[in-house]
Amino acid sequence: MVGLKFYSLVSLAVCFIPLTLSLLGSQALKGSEIQLKTPTGILYGTELITKSDEPQPVVLIIAGSGPTDRNGNSTLIPRQNNSLKLLAEGLANHGIASIRYDKRGIGKSASAAPKEADLLFETYVQDAALWIQKLKADARFSSITIMGHSEGSLVGILAAQRTGANAFISVAAPARNASQVLREQLRSQLPTVLWQESERILAALEQGKQAASVSPELNELFRASVQPYLISWFRYTPAQEIKRLTMPVLIVQGTTDIQVPVSEAQALKMAKPDAELKIIEGMNHVLKAVPPDPKQQIASYSEPRLLIVPELVEVIYQFIARPFTVNPKISNS
Repeated sequence: MVGLKFYSLVSLAVCFIPLTLSLLGSQALKGSEIQLKTPTGILYGTELITKSDEPQPVVLIIAGSGPTDRNGNSTLIPRQNNSLKLLAEGLANHGIASIRYDKRGIGKSASAAPKEADLLFETYVQDAALWIQKLKADARFSSITIMGHSEGSLVGILAAQRTGANAFISVAAPARNASQVLREQLRSQLPTVLWQESERILAALEQGKQAASVSPELNELFRASVQPYLISWFRYTPAQEIKRLTMPVLIVQGTTDIQVPVSEAQALKMAKPDAELKIIEGMNHVLKAVPPDPKQQIASYSEPRLLIVPELVEVIYQFIARPFTVNPKISNS
């Protein structure tokens, strides 16, 4: 029942594309560890900054759903793909600094995990907002851009609403409410009886109510301790929330993404008409150039040697390199 697509939303022969010399640079890039102290534990991340005498733009990179770490790797997948690490390195070679971090309860931030029943979607939003506040207080940075990948896009949107930023970038992200997407996937994967039960449970969660009983077959997804998180997540619809952003917005989507179709990016654009929409031909969900063949797609999720699409780095760089009119030191949008 559980496939690659299902994993991402619940938790959530490969061809190698050479990176151009301008992206690779002449020497290896090394990030330094950075910490964020919160009232409920320390979060850990990687700071990647090129040498410069002048303040430089910085991007806060927020990972997607489930046990996904700062580099874009999931504990649900045996090997690494390093998608977010490769993106940060590509941006650094363009003079764009970045911070990427392990979410609370993931990777080195595991010790900051609350009890499962106490974890809410807003927990991740609050953490992202704290990272943004930390960047705003850092004189090394000339502008702050928030970039959310997949579910991280919604986290970033909500954090941007609370703290403000110079710009926002959504990459490979859904526009619909998570309950709608989950409902659609369950309908195609569950036998009729279990699908009907999942409908009952989802309807209750959408109303902010916990389901009283859950069959053993659905317990992994709808167990009592995870229902508070699902309720809090289902409160937000990305297409509705992105409308509230007042800073420049870039929406990026690949055409061979087997988890999020191009129609989702188009729906985000429709909700935010002044946003820029960039469709990258042949890019999949982990930001790599992979055809729609299922075997090659699955292989790409655990292949760090397969580099990300160079066009993605260029698109993000060009967007961030433009002068922004909002001052991150004073913005509270």
